[in-house]
Amino acid sequence: MLKWAIIFAVIALVLGALGFGGLAGAAMGIAKILFWLAVIIAVALLVLGLTVYRKVT
Repeated sequence: MLKWAIIFAVIALVLGALGFGGLAGAAMGIAKILFWLAVIIAVALLVLGLTVYRKVT
């Protein structure tokens, strides 16, 4: 998911450089959503991993 966020951020930079402001804004919005979604999932898995690890041992 983080890979897709980086891809959309690069697309937004290219579109912004070419003058397509509306499309660049949309691509950057998608990149932000994907980035924060990846961060939330990573934190949730970290918390679950720490709690399950304590219960198993």
